[in-house]
Amino acid sequence: MAEPKRVDRPISPFMIGPYYRPQLTSITSILTRITGNALIVGVVLAVWWLLAAATSAEYFAVADAVATSWFGDLVFAGSALAVWYHLLAGLRHLYWDSGRGLHIETAEKLGWACLIGSVVLTVITILLVQ
Repeated sequence: MAEPKRVDRPISPFMIGPYYRPQLTSITSILTRITGNALIVGVVLAVWWLLAAATSAEYFAVADAVATSWFGDLVFAGSALAVWYHLLAGLRHLYWDSGRGLHIETAEKLGWACLIGSVVLTVITILLVQ
């Protein structure tokens, strides 16, 4: 019986380290999923604040103290960053879905545009809100 021929298969991207170097597109894809899930924290804080406002003045004072503290500021600033990043990444995916921007160089430029654009838009948002 003939011995089976062994085929060299590509190494899985989950073997990060000496075998695989993550590309910007894979990092931004993972970051899109992380920001989508991280938005839940900001939504929970905002909904708690609104429910407390509808409950009683004492309960609202507690929720308002948390929402306006350094922790609340950090959560809402992080949520603004997540919203802007998630929006820009979604627009990038719509562009890709049209069949454009799929070359490696263009995809990397779009990834950098998402990262830099989300930071710039977050800074503008924070400056306008204050």
